[in-house]
Amino acid sequence: MESVVTGDAFLDEVTTHLLAAGGKRLRPVLALATATSGARDASREDLLGAVAVELVHLASLYHDDVMDEATMRRNVESVNSRFGNLVAIVAGDFLLARSAEIAAGLGVEIAALLAATLGELCQGQVAEVRAAFRVDRSRDDYSTAIAGKTASLMATSCRIGALTGGLTRPEVEAFTDFGRCFGMIFQVRDDILDVVGSEAELGKPAGQDLAEGIYTLPVLLTLADPVHGSELRDLLGQPLGLPEQEKARAIVAGSGAIAESVRVARGYAEQAAAAALAGPSPELAAAFTRLAHTLVDGLPAS
Repeated sequence: MESVVTGDAFLDEVTTHLLAAGGKRLRPVLALATATSGARDASREDLLGAVAVELVHLASLYHDDVMDEATMRRNVESVNSRFGNLVAIVAGDFLLARSAEIAAGLGVEIAALLAATLGELCQGQVAEVRAAFRVDRSRDDYSTAIAGKTASLMATSCRIGALTGGLTRPEVEAFTDFGRCFGMIFQVRDDILDVVGSEAELGKPAGQDLAEGIYTLPVLLTLADPVHGSELRDLLGQPLGLPEQEKARAIVAGSGAIAESVRVARGYAEQAAAAALAGPSPELAAAFTRLAHTLVDGLPAS
């Protein structure tokens, strides 16, 4: 919390709003687990690296919710809904500035890495915005977008941990690859749950991507299905009201797309496990492998 507290009561309330709401804290956990994989205690640099990546993630949530006109995040009112779009955008920028300041204190390589990752996040988000309501969106386009908007920061979390932890270059590369694969699993899982999950599971309304024209892997697979594709295509290409949104979710859920999406996620889990084995700790490799598979094993049709 202290990393974003300024002494300005209003700004502090805004910047700590989602921090106080909780969250998985996956990115700092990945950074710290990687940094301490050589069986040592976390250093101050390790902790600062973990904070830097979490602040980037938090800022992205502030900005995403403005773009999505979201009203809920982490089961609480979103920042934009509570404080307004302008405040949410500026507060997100403040969080990015704090992250950059922390990264600068960790050295040129980490500062440059975090800056490059911000660029990848933006590229991924722009790719997704450009594809909105496009029923001809390709799977390659989808994979490129999620690699930028989600997997890049997961990869960077692991890489920063490996760098602050003083790991060898081959280990740095291996953990970076693990983070990338883990991020791909995480996003595919989220996209599956947007179709078949509940608001309680997601911490935000289910079906939001479909309603906003963000056609993810399960939707793209259904559109390509010779049995269900035409019915779904007739609904999409435009904003959906709640009845149409629920009908579209039912079509996707009733096709084979969920099972196929789970298979894609499982493939990334296997790649993640292989990458983790190249690290210095068999115990961490086993833990990371379990973590990757856990994301998949709890999914429907898994």
